[in-house]
Amino acid sequence: MDLNLGGKVAIVTGGTQGIGLATAQLLAREGAAVVIAARGRERLDAAAAAIRSAGGKVATVVADVGRVEDAARIVDTAIDGFGRLDILVNNAGTSSRGDFESVTDETWQADFDLKLFGAARLVRLALPHMRKQGAGRIINITNIGAKQPKARSMPTSVTRAAGLAFTKALSKEFAPEGILVNTICIGLIRAGQHERRAAASGQDLEELYETMGRDIPLGRVGRAEEVANVVAFLASDAASYVTGTSINLDGGTSGVL
Repeated sequence: MDLNLGGKVAIVTGGTQGIGLATAQLLAREGAAVVIAARGRERLDAAAAAIRSAGGKVATVVADVGRVEDAARIVDTAIDGFGRLDILVNNAGTSSRGDFESVTDETWQADFDLKLFGAARLVRLALPHMRKQGAGRIINITNIGAKQPKARSMPTSVTRAAGLAFTKALSKEFAPEGILVNTICIGLIRAGQHERRAAASGQDLEELYETMGRDIPLGRVGRAEEVANVVAFLASDAASYVTGTSINLDGGTSGVL
């Protein structure tokens, strides 16, 4: 299917590995120019090189989305480099969790700054540019714990739940302007954190993923490319009547819709 993303411009935060990198690569293959933002220059350069080697257009920004000035630089890079902004993928985030009594005020604040306030700042900065063309796509990456939190899942489950409310409220406010807002609630997806866990414990990575996948109805851990496929769909004209929706991408794990 041609997703008609040629000439579009997308921002992908956390765009150097895992879901973010897979998303940036797919959007670029579909014809969009992509701005990827992350904290590390080395990984940014490697990600950009991979996208360019496949014929894609890409710009990079070393940025921490929890910082106001960095969020502005990300959007400015898209406008200065490519002249417009059509798609914003709020993917930056980590899995921060522990016993409730061990979570400090500083940890709570850092998680909100990164996952909620960072996304809010980028949306606020992106909106004027999307309004100019009468359309836009905002896709927030959250997780299934936002809907069905477990014990010892804070602060991540709480900040991700805020992301769901943020998505729904935005979708209602900006639908009349043709700006569509959705979220993908991910389950277990292959990622660098699991690779580091396997390396630290001396466990074979594939054996770790096999163990992790035993309680997933589909019997396996998901791939970053599978998340990217759904992002690309939501960013495209094929999803022109989809807004205010959360999609569980979890191999059937979640007990709620």
